[in-house]
Amino acid sequence: MSNKRTIPTSELIINGDGSVFHLHLRPEQLADRVFLVGDPARVDMVASRFDSIECNVSSREFHTITGSYKGKRISIVSHGIGTDNIDIVLNELDALSNIDFETRQEKDTFRQLTLVRVGTSGGLQDETPIGTYVAAEHSIGFDGVIYFYSDTARIRNRAFEEALISQLEWKIEGLRPYVVAADKSLIQQICQDDILRGNTIAANGFYGPQGRQLRLPLQDPKLNEKIQGFNFEGYRLTNYEMESSSLAGLAALMGHRAMTVCCIIAGRKAQNMNTDYKGSIEGLIDLVLERI
Repeated sequence: MSNKRTIPTSELIINGDGSVFHLHLRPEQLADRVFLVGDPARVDMVASRFDSIECNVSSREFHTITGSYKGKRISIVSHGIGTDNIDIVLNELDALSNIDFETRQEKDTFRQLTLVRVGTSGGLQDETPIGTYVAAEHSIGFDGVIYFYSDTARIRNRAFEEALISQLEWKIEGLRPYVVAADKSLIQQICQDDILRGNTIAANGFYGPQGRQLRLPLQDPKLNEKIQGFNFEGYRLTNYEMESSSLAGLAALMGHRAMTVCCIIAGRKAQNMNTDYKGSIEGLIDLVLERI
């Protein structure tokens, strides 16, 4: 008789067709290589490069196409906006890989996924102008998602976190930044001279949490200025986006390889913006498809 925990139906929700609740994917439809994007429409852009397609599934903001690119089986999955959506996507991808949907128990053999998120971002430094490709060697979480899971100390860089609290004179009550490194072997695999290795902030919003002021005043109007001047052992904070921290953190806790690489489309320091960035993001898509 198995001593394994059987996961209740309220915790792992399986649809009537055998697919996982939000993604609507069945275990056999998921590849080991996963190309993550925020925009559901971008899934079709990436899949247009595929040699063949085996499944195409959409549910809410989650769109998945699995197919073949130059002999590699790849799943492209959209996650929508925000670290909260990453919590949904990572848990369901891991469940598809490592939980038996019949017994509702963890499988005996661990299946490791390789996950690369390709997105857009705002540059924070002179060396990250519009058009730059930046990989998150470290992700700085301004979101709090991983604190709901145990044993996070083993994957976090506590010294980096203390430097953030000190140098940024942290004023946001009830929220402590965390720092997680991307998978080193995956960074080495994806990054060449055409991709800058940076340290990416994942904010839990687009406006106030990234220092944008419209009508509401900010708790710390000088936060971005302090961010731009931050330096810890030579590490500077390079760019803002909204998903990398929970991706890196949850993947590390689960044992998967994960990283985020972004195309800079806004210069937060220069205060400029490129809304016509399709060509730049397509160039990054091609690089990642070749290297994943």
